[in-house]
Amino acid sequence: MREIVLDTETTGFEPEQGDRIVEIGAVELMGHVPTGRTFHEYINPKRSMPQSAFEVHGLGDDFLRDKPVFEQVGQAFLDFVGDAKLVIHNAAFDMKFLNAELGWMGARLLPMDQAVDTLAIARRRFPGAPASLDALCRRFGIDNSNRTLHGALLDSEILADVYLELIGGRQPDFGLGSDEGSKDDGQMRDTWRPRPRPRPLPSKLTEEESAAHTAFVAKLGDAAIWSKA
Repeated sequence: MREIVLDTETTGFEPEQGDRIVEIGAVELMGHVPTGRTFHEYINPKRSMPQSAFEVHGLGDDFLRDKPVFEQVGQAFLDFVGDAKLVIHNAAFDMKFLNAELGWMGARLLPMDQAVDTLAIARRRFPGAPASLDALCRRFGIDNSNRTLHGALLDSEILADVYLELIGGRQPDFGLGSDEGSKDDGQMRDTWRPRPRPRPLPSKLTEEESAAHTAFVAKLGDAAIWSKA
C-alpha cells in the first residue's frame, strides 16, 4: 500500500482571501515503511509574506522571490502523489489550499476521501488530550528537536513517525491481529494479545522417552528438583 505523508506552509489561512502555498513537503511510504522518496518545493506566492506567517515558518519575500510559482510544480506534485492515500495533520486545511492552487492552474483536484487526517485519529485515540504535532511527538517519544520553525518536509518526516505510532507502532503490518481487528478511521487495529490455546498441544515425548526420564529422576533421590514439582 502506497501512502504519501505531506505538509504545506502558506501565507495565511484562507486561499479565497488571497493566501497561497509557499512550501510543499511529502514523504512516500510503502506498506507503512518510508522508501526514501520525497517531494519538496519552495513556491513563490506572487504576493508579500505577512509577518505573522513569517514568524511561523521563516520563509520571507527575499528567499521566495526566485522560486517557481505553483503552476510550474503543480503537475509534478500530482504525478508524485498519484492515487496514493494522503496522510495529513489537519487534512481539511492542506487539502483546501492544494485544491485551490490546483483549481487556479486548471489541474485535477484531489478528492477529500483520498486524505487520512492524523489529527482526527489522534483526537479519537486520546480524547481531550493535546493533539498538535509537537504534543504527539512528546507522547510517542519522537525527536522533534530540529523543529524550531515549521517546515513542510521536516514536518512530513516527523508526521510519518507519528502516523506509524498512531496506527499501532513502527511495524503495524507485522502484528498478528486480534479476532476481529477493529479499526479506527480505517487505520487502527486492536493490539494483539497472547491467549491460552483452547486445547493444549500434545506432548512430543514418546512413552519410552517419558519412562527413561522417570527412571533417571528416581536415581537422583528426593533432593532432585523434578521430585519436588
